[in-house]
Amino acid sequence: MSGTRLWHPFAAMGKVDGAELVLARGEGARVWDVDGREYLDATAGLWFANVGHGRAEIAAAAAKQMETLAAHHAFGDLANEPARELAERVAQLAPLDDPAVFFGSGGSDAVDTAGKIARRYWSLLGQPERCVIVSRRFAYHGMHAYGTSLGGIAANQEGLGTLVSDVLVVPHDDPAALARALDELGGRAAAFIGEPVIGAGGVIPPPEGYWQEVERILHERDVLFISDEVICGFGRLGTWFGADRYDVRPDMITCAKGITSGYMPLGAVIASGKVRAPFWAEGAPPFRHGYTYSAHATACAVGLANLDVIEREGLLERVQILEPQLTAALAEVADLPGVTEVRTAGLLGAIELEPELVSARPTLADEIAVAARGHGVLTRALRGNALQLSPPFVVEPDELRAMVAGIARALTDVVAVAAR
Repeated sequence: MSGTRLWHPFAAMGKVDGAELVLARGEGARVWDVDGREYLDATAGLWFANVGHGRAEIAAAAAKQMETLAAHHAFGDLANEPARELAERVAQLAPLDDPAVFFGSGGSDAVDTAGKIARRYWSLLGQPERCVIVSRRFAYHGMHAYGTSLGGIAANQEGLGTLVSDVLVVPHDDPAALARALDELGGRAAAFIGEPVIGAGGVIPPPEGYWQEVERILHERDVLFISDEVICGFGRLGTWFGADRYDVRPDMITCAKGITSGYMPLGAVIASGKVRAPFWAEGAPPFRHGYTYSAHATACAVGLANLDVIEREGLLERVQILEPQLTAALAEVADLPGVTEVRTAGLLGAIELEPELVSARPTLADEIAVAARGHGVLTRALRGNALQLSPPFVVEPDELRAMVAGIARALTDVVAVAAR
């Protein structure tokens, strides 16, 4: 064997082997590779470096916790102070009534946990037939078996067969279709899960009034509402949670990424008082679910330090200021050859490519992402037909414009070659 022994996620290893871009350090909205080349990080790692790279105070919080109690399991009645404190703090921030917080190691853990909580909830209430979870076209809910099955991106399911069968996917923008699907299930629906703004599926904001109508439909049919905020949570949309921005109150929120800004792997399910009640009732059996690193002491200490930075520096307000600047910068790209649409919400953006070009050249978006590196920008393809912008909240306005300009130059170069 030659080349790397690192098996990369979401990679065609035959192409990656021997052609890795090895990153060495980061600061703010910039990263450097091992050869010293500098890049603007238009993806914030993978939607997660909300407070930016190189935060010494977060590293110090991790080191301090590791010196006392790095980690210990929290099964049964065991706990640690950072986990208890972070659960309390997150519960206070979330737009849910009297919630509890279940920690895992990331977003995929959170979705898997939320799905099992939903099904177990109805079982405890004497309705075990309520086992189907409904999701949306273009959705991304992680890559555990549950999240893969709930996802609405077909390429992520190819060659895997049926993993979890009790799922149903509906259109992403049609509340009436959701209502019909729930009625056709005849009382078998346990929950509906949706991202406030679809992320990996292409940064697709909801139609006006969509979430309020979904909330009404779910409430009328007594179906649990799970808001998947792995990307949108902790400020990405200029509010603590996407549910705040769209003025809805879900029954559960899944989150990860921004809870630590990626400085440690951590995810969570925030469950409302309604959902947790049968689990916390006197005499209720144990919920036999959890992970080795659930409530990991160091990860939770990092989460607390990360929230301190967001609050102290007013980063939610900063996202609100930067949002129109991102929108304006992308508007200048909208009329370029090969571009069919640009979309923004908060500090999320996407440049969608013309379907005819993508159909003729399926690798087009990936080629543009690679070409952007030559212009000093790291971006990535979304669903094979769009390019991602989700910079750290600390990005400067001139850096934001430079990110868009670099991607635009790469796009123009690659599209010109593809059109020949």
